[in-house]
Amino acid sequence: MISVETFRALCLSMPEAYEVQHWGNPAFRTKKRIFATVNEAEQTVNFGFTPEVQAAFCGQDGNSFYPVKGGWGLQGWTTTRLGKVKKSLLVSAVQSAWYGAAPGKLQEQYRMQNGL
Repeated sequence: MISVETFRALCLSMPEAYEVQHWGNPAFRTKKRIFATVNEAEQTVNFGFTPEVQAAFCGQDGNSFYPVKGGWGLQGWTTTRLGKVKKSLLVSAVQSAWYGAAPGKLQEQYRMQNGL
């Protein structure tokens, strides 16, 4: 099982990411916007994906990733349970959500540093 602390460390390892409170829960953001939130009591994480990225993660592991109910889910917000998801897939989800929330210059810098 992946802990909230491990998830927090993954989020904060992303360039210029920082933690804030969002509706009483920890959230992780760039200068542009929030890319992930965590509900410590339920051991769930919500990612801010595009609908296309959401479809890819839900299609790859529908037991671990599923759309948030309602309008937020239609916009790409996706839930995962820390007790079900594989760490490698969680790392990829953090990177994808961060990338979508990062300003353009930071995205470019990240691509160059990671050979993408």
